[in-house]
Amino acid sequence: MTTPSIGQLLDSTVPMAHTLKLEYLETTPERAVLRLPDQPAYHNHVGGPHAGAMFTLAESASGCVVLAAFGDQLSRAVPLAVNAEIAYKKLAMGDVTATAVLGRPAAEVVAELDAGGRPEFPVTVEITRADGAVTGVMTVTWTLRPNS
Repeated sequence: MTTPSIGQLLDSTVPMAHTLKLEYLETTPERAVLRLPDQPAYHNHVGGPHAGAMFTLAESASGCVVLAAFGDQLSRAVPLAVNAEIAYKKLAMGDVTATAVLGRPAAEVVAELDAGGRPEFPVTVEITRADGAVTGVMTVTWTLRPNS
């Protein structure tokens, strides 16, 4: 029996990610890269990806880096998004890619959890179109909520 990938785990536990047919290009404890393929069903009034679809893409990328970094902590803590802020910078058209980066060293977050805390940490996400232009920037603050 093989362990599911981070993408398979997200697709099976977060139906919205599966619905958007997100593509998981890279998932490491430091960085996750996901792509939202161009799909007319998720376009906005100007023919690009809807803001809600881009939000979901970016938030999902942040979740992937969190799962990759803290998957070994799931038996004692649940990761939860505390808040998210997104800025739409340029018109997005076609496929868009979200790159999420963990904002604190994972070992520092785990040490805070070990000390009995409920650590919070940021994940920054850049959304780019195929030509490399940044179309959006998101910051998601996550926490590891202890199970007990």
